Amino acid sequence: MGNVDRSEAQSVVPAGHCAEELCTNCGRNSERKFSEILRHSTFPLLIKILDAQEKLSLQVHPPENVASKLGGEPKSEFWYVAAANPDAEVFVGFREPITRDMFEEKLRDGTVIDYIHKIAVKAGDAVFLPAGRVHAIGAGNLLIEIQQNSDTTYRVFDWNGPIRQPA
Repeated sequence: MGNVDRSEAQSVVPAGHCAEELCTNCGRNSERKFSEILRHSTFPLLIKILDAQEKLSLQVHPPENVASKLGGEPKSEFWYVAAANPDAEVFVGFREPITRDMFEEKLRDGTVIDYIHKIAVKAGDAVFLPAGRVHAIGAGNLLIEIQQNSDTTYRVFDWNGPIRQPA
C-alpha cells in the first residue's frame, strides 16, 4: 500500500493535523518547496516497498525518446536494499553487447538470463536503473524503490513461465 499521484489512483493528505505536520516538517522555505513540486501536473516520484518472495519478471522501462513514440512514459528507478536473504540477488543489464535478433532468440529459447548480470545484494546496497536497462528482482529482497512517476513497464521474460501481470 502506498500513496500515489496517478490519474487512475490518487492519494490525498487532507487538511488538518497531518497536512500541517507535513508542511511543518519540510523545514524552512516549505512554501517554496511545495510550489516547485506543484508546478508538475503530477508529483514527479513514486516510492514503493517491494517485498519479493520469488523472482520477479525481467522487465524494461522506456527512455523518454522511446516512450513518447510508444505512447508511454519514461521511467528510471533506484533501488535501496532494506533487507535481503543471504542468497538474494538482482539482475541488471546485459553482460555483453547483444543484438535485437539475438535477444529475441534467447527469449524464445529461455536462455536470456544467461546474458544478464547477476549481482548479490545485502541490506544497505543501492542500484540505479536508468530507463532502458533490463532488470529483475530476485527472491528474498525487500527493496525501497524510488522511481519516476510512470506506469510504463514492458515485462519480457518470466523465468520460462507465462509472464505474470501485477495484481
